[in-house]
Amino acid sequence: MRTHLAALRMLLVFTVITGIAYPLAVTGIAQAAFSDQANGSIVKQDGRTVGSSLIGQKFAGTRWFEPRPSAGGYDPLASGATNLGPNSPELVKTVQQRRSAVAKLNGVAESQVPADAVTASGSGLDPDISTAYASIQVNRVAEARGLSTTAVRKLVAANTHGRALGFLGEEYVNVVELNLALVKLG
Repeated sequence: MRTHLAALRMLLVFTVITGIAYPLAVTGIAQAAFSDQANGSIVKQDGRTVGSSLIGQKFAGTRWFEPRPSAGGYDPLASGATNLGPNSPELVKTVQQRRSAVAKLNGVAESQVPADAVTASGSGLDPDISTAYASIQVNRVAEARGLSTTAVRKLVAANTHGRALGFLGEEYVNVVELNLALVKLG
């Protein structure tokens, strides 16, 4: 009986430590140190929630910068990749169709279309595109909005994020943030 009571006490102590104290401590630290990220990196416009800078969204029409393709239709509940390998004829066909469509939409040669314009991310919800993909969209967006290409290029530059720690990865542009900045530009 004494062994059972000791085991029960240990169960209660560790339940309080790992089930209550630790989660509260981690949540408190996250809220204090990384409040924006801990709350989902919510993006607001005119005081209204319009999305998250961590989740890609589809923007319809030539007036917007396009995100990467999504295998799940930009639905956070259907996040995931296609599971098609690089030797899959279906994937090769899809990528070629996307390359042709992106080139035609943006008035560039197919050879200028970067890889992230035609391939979905692992989650299908990547909110970021390469600076190369943003660059080939500048003329289309500027023309559709009646803006100068210089103004739109400056907006892309202002919304370009550098490499992590200055040397990891590549520069990128968050499409959600860029398109919201476009709204403010006019």
